[in-house]
Amino acid sequence: MDDALVAYGAGRVDAVAGRRDAERAQHPVTGTDYRRGFLDGRLDVFRMFAEVRRILEDNA
Repeated sequence: MDDALVAYGAGRVDAVAGRRDAERAQHPVTGTDYRRGFLDGRLDVFRMFAEVRRILEDNA
């Protein structure tokens, strides 16, 4: 379980940093957790940019 949480957290960190570790993503045991964390991190980035756009449009 700990390995899965570490992989998930690493995926989120990598997503926010804009890089993907292909080796971790293909790991037979924790690859799925890494990919889920990566996807969640990318969604967070998307939501952040959407909020920035909304703020800028409201103030224009």
